[in-house]
Amino acid sequence: MQRLYNIFSPVLLIALLSVHVAAQDDHALFAEAASRIEQHRKEDVRIKVLDGNGSPVAGAAIDVEQISHEFLFGSNIFKWGTCRTEADNKAYNDRYAAMLNYATLGYYWPSYERERGKPNHEYAQRVAAWCQANGIATKGHPLAWNYADADWFKNVDADELFRLQLARIGDCVKTMTGLIDRWDVVNEATHYDREGQGALHTAMWKKVGNIEFVKACFVEARKAGPKATLLINDYRTDEDYAKLIEQLVDGDGKPLYDVIGIQSHMHQSVWNNAKIWEVCQRFARFGVPLHFTELTILSGQHGWERERPWLSTPEGEVKQKEDVIRIYTMLFSHPSVEAITWWDFSDQGAWQSAPAGFLRDDMTPKPAYDALLDLIKNRWMTKVQLKTDENGIATIRAFRGGYKVRTGDTAVSFTVRKGNNTFEVLLP
Repeated sequence: MQRLYNIFSPVLLIALLSVHVAAQDDHALFAEAASRIEQHRKEDVRIKVLDGNGSPVAGAAIDVEQISHEFLFGSNIFKWGTCRTEADNKAYNDRYAAMLNYATLGYYWPSYERERGKPNHEYAQRVAAWCQANGIATKGHPLAWNYADADWFKNVDADELFRLQLARIGDCVKTMTGLIDRWDVVNEATHYDREGQGALHTAMWKKVGNIEFVKACFVEARKAGPKATLLINDYRTDEDYAKLIEQLVDGDGKPLYDVIGIQSHMHQSVWNNAKIWEVCQRFARFGVPLHFTELTILSGQHGWERERPWLSTPEGEVKQKEDVIRIYTMLFSHPSVEAITWWDFSDQGAWQSAPAGFLRDDMTPKPAYDALLDLIKNRWMTKVQLKTDENGIATIRAFRGGYKVRTGDTAVSFTVRKGNNTFEVLLP
């Protein structure tokens, strides 16, 4: 009897009940995602068809086809033009452009400027121009981060390195204006005091002061790109990151950043729905868009820095697909999230050589690629045929983004944005 009592003690019963409630909440969060997407990602659209005299046309057939998303679905694009073969380069580019509308370009200082005064702007400009030609928005990542030092850092003192850091920010932002107008300005500032390979940069950062350094970087980026979108970005998703963000304001209390970036490298374990929602809610309180800037879900053995080759497996690919569908659906359903960036697009050249890509090492698509392609291009896009009523009006609830509308031989384009969306189609 004593053993039975211990098993069903009040403390244990409360713990079991808490687990049950948490599981219910986790299930409910996903079950309600479709209704949140309907509410937060779509707008009421009113299309009015008029004849050449300006009179309404009743019974007009209208083809409504969405051609682009407002929401940013992206990845880093670090292997652009540098894959193993030209065939791999083409497959990488084709599959990227077929699914995504957003790309993160690498701006890691030690590799971007291997020799002092000689930044590799030419390569970045070629990548960004290709993105622009394919309707893909771009972001530079990062302008300031102390993960590693360039070899030439050892020849300058902390004061000079700080000056060079600010000059680098201004140079990159100004040089790429029109090609890149979004920037991760400072990366991982919450726990910035790393040593090792970034010791020289860290020493400079410490001398300036953490908040003072971050603020100076944002001020410089804003001066160089008044219309640019500026992000703070971190792997920390706790209250310590929130406390840092609270301090990133100017003298009038206005935020220095435009967007809060959230990293989510799920190498070790994949977030459940409750954690996704908790993190979103924690940072939504700041009233600015949230970007999930570095999302990783492996299709092989989980962990960090595994023995090579670190291979994708059939069972891992199935689980990756399931998690991609769930997590993208959850994030797309949160009203504050405006972008999701995957890390990396292919296993070829992936961070830590992990099986993290949408594409395998040979550039063939994994099930997660096909599943996300279906979400982005089919389930989360509006394509419908309508007929106008007696007043020449047709209405629809449609995803925000760019559209092409056809009525007979007449075609017009319009963009559905948050707010009022009333459009006219004038027939000849």
